[in-house]
Amino acid sequence: MSFITKVDELFIQWDKPDSPGCAVAVIQNGEIIYQRGYGMANLEYNIPISLNSVFDIASNAKQFTAICIVLLARQKLLNLDDELQKYIPEIPRYSQSITIRHLIDHTSGLRDYLNLMFFAGMKFENKYSNEEIIALIARQQSLNFDPGTEQLYCNSGYILLAEIVRRISGKSLRVFAQEHIFAPLGMKNTHFHDNFKDIVENRAVGYALKDGGGFQIDMSFHDFCGDGQLYTTVEDLILWERNFYHNSLGDYGQDLIEEVTTPRKLNNGKVITGSFGLQISSHGGLKTITHGGAWTGYRSNFIRFPNCQFSVICLANLSTIDPTNLVFKVADIYLENDYIEDIIKPISRSINSINLPIAELQLKTGFYYNPTTGSIWKLEIKDEKLMAKLAWMYFQLVPIDTNHFQSIDNEIDYDIEFSEDLTRMIVRVDSGNGIKAYTLEKMLDTPKDLLTDYLGTYYSAELESEFKITSANNKLYCKNKGCSPSHLRVVGQALFLVYHVNVDSIHTNKFEFVRDQEDRVVGLYRCCDRVRKLYFSKQ
Repeated sequence: MSFITKVDELFIQWDKPDSPGCAVAVIQNGEIIYQRGYGMANLEYNIPISLNSVFDIASNAKQFTAICIVLLARQKLLNLDDELQKYIPEIPRYSQSITIRHLIDHTSGLRDYLNLMFFAGMKFENKYSNEEIIALIARQQSLNFDPGTEQLYCNSGYILLAEIVRRISGKSLRVFAQEHIFAPLGMKNTHFHDNFKDIVENRAVGYALKDGGGFQIDMSFHDFCGDGQLYTTVEDLILWERNFYHNSLGDYGQDLIEEVTTPRKLNNGKVITGSFGLQISSHGGLKTITHGGAWTGYRSNFIRFPNCQFSVICLANLSTIDPTNLVFKVADIYLENDYIEDIIKPISRSINSINLPIAELQLKTGFYYNPTTGSIWKLEIKDEKLMAKLAWMYFQLVPIDTNHFQSIDNEIDYDIEFSEDLTRMIVRVDSGNGIKAYTLEKMLDTPKDLLTDYLGTYYSAELESEFKITSANNKLYCKNKGCSPSHLRVVGQALFLVYHVNVDSIHTNKFEFVRDQEDRVVGLYRCCDRVRKLYFSKQ
């Protein structure tokens, strides 16, 4: 079977006239060795995806924002080690200084504005500007951690970098990037989309799955950019790829590329893998430089194997497509004989399983919380099988006893044992340094006690927003103004809001309650992966 046939097979489920899909390119030594569009750019007018279809590449925009900042530094208009407040003084001064470099490296400790918007009940389908987002960031009185001590992905930093470009150059990020990157490289169909009303020629419409089948439009009405909102094509990104090996931006040669691809370090000397909008890693023993993007109905990934001068680009207009997985699979087809290490593949193993009735499997379904890692497992029945969803993985759990299960067809082996009352499950996994065991708590839909002292209104001055915890039918709910109530699940004395950003992702907020000396609830900390301990006082 030829390489092309193998690649086409990866995309066959979207290669039809009634589905959104992808634009894909494979580049070797600067030359296109395969390129193709799969599926439709516009389902209303039956327009197929082509190599000049324009996609929102979401967080893949960050590498371009970072380059704009580096170009300003090369022009001596700023220093990457300057304090953030030198350029945006409305950001509070915290106990430790935040520098421009911290923003680039995701080491600032700033809370992520996307999570703050969710906490504040700001509807994502509404229109917001960079100014509104900066005001939200500026109201935050504390950080997730001291700058430079950790790395935690932070979209807020790149919104602020876009504002620094504007304040120093006197030009919007859109105009500055056009003049200093896109025009010099001939990227004629690329721009930062800072006005949602603008007409974009050849734009691929973003889609999501529709309840009951089919698709629905899923696109952004925001005007903010810097962390995302870059519109481009596969053809233009091929020009960007060629510039990586023969930089023509400014008079800086390859030194500019070396700067943005050299791994950075934390204060303690630990090397971090992501900076300047790029992730430095390896696959099959070969160095990789990559980044993905996900926003509304758009998905993207661009992976580069610099030592082979080999790259794969995949831009998609459907929220359930996973370009990250796809670009690695395409690379595996072409580079399998170049890899110097084995790649991890799903494990198929023989297990002496037993048959359990569906009713017995159903008792195991639900959400389980790992207090050690903060991760969420979702167990569900699909095609009469017990399936587990964890991060990017989705795999079957096979019973070897009534309460004892093992995973199959997954890159990681899990051994799972449920407690007799089915409120906990012990997960054992071979970490490579011995077996590690975690106890996960099942999230209860209905608390054993209604926890009536949790009911009430909670206000955050940092968000200028409030929400209510209410009860109905012996269940607890979180209610933001203008939003539908969200069911709260219970683990011990903590509450959890579990929600889906898209079909394939599970997210959670944790509510940690604060009591006074008389054991009355006086407030709570609301936490998630990118916002730690945001305080709400009980009114």
